[in-house]
Amino acid sequence: MPRIAAQNAAQAPAPIIAAIPPADVLGRLAALQTAPIAHLKQQWRELYGKEPPPFSRTYIQSRLAYRIQELAYGGLKSETRARLEALGEQLDGGNVVLRRIRADSRPLPGTRLIREYDGVQHVVTVRTDDFEYEGRPYRSLSAIARHITGTRWNGWTFFGLKGRPSV
Repeated sequence: MPRIAAQNAAQAPAPIIAAIPPADVLGRLAALQTAPIAHLKQQWRELYGKEPPPFSRTYIQSRLAYRIQELAYGGLKSETRARLEALGEQLDGGNVVLRRIRADSRPLPGTRLIREYDGVQHVVTVRTDDFEYEGRPYRSLSAIARHITGTRWNGWTFFGLKGRPSV
């Protein structure tokens, strides 16, 4: 029986979400600031047609503000979306891991990371696409930390970097 319910749920049409009159936008945006979280979550269900994510009030407010404006004035054209995707591909070469790393969280190329371990000073140079240690390229700081210590380490922690990128 659950299999039939799952099939029916998969075939259910997407909810129809009505456009918002442009004259209502400012009032709705202002109301987001003081609305209780339960009301924000209900608006999410109405405007997105699905359950809200378990994120902060600030996140839900900002996404609702965007969605209200999108439904009133229209979203990005498909050509614009395609162009943005193409630009993203050019920047990261299609590498999904690089795409998930915030650009400002990685040290700039040329940065030297210095760590003393077991009385020996270890120097790593950050390069554009990898890291150099003892004249050899490494794809990650964790690989270098493992080479130095012989055990598994989070490379960002080992070298004392805060704001480790989320991969």
